[in-house]
Amino acid sequence: MKKSMETCKNCENDFEQGYNFCPHCGQKSNDELTVSVLFYNTISNYFSVDARFFKSFIPLMFKPGYLAKRFVEGKRLLYLHPAQMYLFISVVFFFLFSFISRDQVKTVNNALKKGEIPVVVHDSLKTQVIDSLKNVTTADYVLKDDFSFNQRTVDSLIAIDAREEDIYTAMGMDSDAGFFKRRLYTQILKFYEQRNGGSILQVFYDSIPMAMFFLLPIFAFILKLLYYRKASFSYHLVFSLYFFAFIFMAFSILVLVDLIWKPQSWLNTLVLILIFIYFYLSVLKFYNQGKLKSLFKSIVAAFSFILMVIPAAVVVMFMVAFFFY
Repeated sequence: MKKSMETCKNCENDFEQGYNFCPHCGQKSNDELTVSVLFYNTISNYFSVDARFFKSFIPLMFKPGYLAKRFVEGKRLLYLHPAQMYLFISVVFFFLFSFISRDQVKTVNNALKKGEIPVVVHDSLKTQVIDSLKNVTTADYVLKDDFSFNQRTVDSLIAIDAREEDIYTAMGMDSDAGFFKRRLYTQILKFYEQRNGGSILQVFYDSIPMAMFFLLPIFAFILKLLYYRKASFSYHLVFSLYFFAFIFMAFSILVLVDLIWKPQSWLNTLVLILIFIYFYLSVLKFYNQGKLKSLFKSIVAAFSFILMVIPAAVVVMFMVAFFFY
């Protein structure tokens, strides 16, 4: 007796009647579109991701290296994918951080308009921002280190709408200045006219996600050099995605604390120490080497990243902020 067949509405393949789901693509066989079906699919898909996130959150925070280890072992549907975890938590962090950065940008602009030198950035960025703004003042002579010019003269030229070349000359730019030096004077004049140092700071903050996008694979490459016999680069990338997700989660909690209660500086130091301990335990779990060897490689990886990669990224971000904002 020939069995009745039906055609899947999704993939259009034929299969025998009696199946609740298409054996070719998995869609429900009698999935008529109704309002309840529409909202059920939407809500179930949304909460399926959320469920995996919450199932992954506790191991991410309190079981260093566990999620990465399980993922490379093949357990890839039980927990949230490392790239999804990283992207979701990083979005949460930058959303929360935007409240702090917005206030800092406003504080910088208000301070510059009053002729003050603002110090509003957290410890990790404070030095760089102070260095970039320390020469700004409303005295007759501004930018006193390498770029000194008479404010009254420049203000007069700006008031009569003089040519930019004449203003640059009054500021001290040589007539044969190259592209980069000319661009530098252009940005100094823009900064001087607007007193809008907050824009530079905002561009710097906006460039952090892009910098992290490049820093993460560099971190994975450092691990690859330290464990070149252990696994392929993709394994180190999985480890890095989960580890950076943890870092963003820790910083998100720190930002929340900062928004609710201004913490003491020791709390930032404590968080950094805890992040390194977490990193060491993650390395110990994921790479399965001895404690001393894992500690040594953790220190090398951390210091290589902190001493060489991050300063270079900070310099590049400030250059982008200064030259292209």
